[in-house]
Amino acid sequence: MTDDPDVPAVSTADVARRLEAILLIVEEPQSLVSLAAAVGAPVPAVRQAVEALVDDYDGRAGGPVRGFELREVGGGWRLYVREELDDLVSEFVGGQAPSRLSQAALETLAVIAYKQPVTRSQVASIRAVNVDSVVRTLLARGLITELFADAETGAINYGTTDALLVHLGINSLDELPHISPLLDGVDEVSGADGFEEVAR
Repeated sequence: MTDDPDVPAVSTADVARRLEAILLIVEEPQSLVSLAAAVGAPVPAVRQAVEALVDDYDGRAGGPVRGFELREVGGGWRLYVREELDDLVSEFVGGQAPSRLSQAALETLAVIAYKQPVTRSQVASIRAVNVDSVVRTLLARGLITELFADAETGAINYGTTDALLVHLGINSLDELPHISPLLDGVDEVSGADGFEEVAR
């Protein structure tokens, strides 16, 4: 798969296996270039392996159609639950959710509510901590949603849902308490008191 005699050839199956390991943990769609760097394989080999995985998951390689799919979104690749199974997964995940939101979840929710649309990395920068698991919790609770993928980076932008308005007892985000300056400093983010009702 390479013309360089000093670089050992890697089979499509080996590349696909490595890609699966990476794709299982990524939170944002990954470009072929970033996937190639992650698995240590040339881009053409990664492209071929991605196509093989898509065919495999879609049942075109002789096996069953999987409950997930490898989808290209915003110029990158990521694993997604198949659309027809979204309700099933949402119900299951929602049933596993704790009865109350943690302080970290409340603070992350406050940042998203005030700064939306906002990416996970932007939220993490404001809070100065990793927010991956908290974002998954908020998605499972239906309090935030994926709005769109950035055309250049593929990063998912998040926003709040109507469910948050219901929990807060307001009609629109315009009714949220004003914060000045608007979450420009990390110290401001701790003001998640207005979201305590959501935790109940």
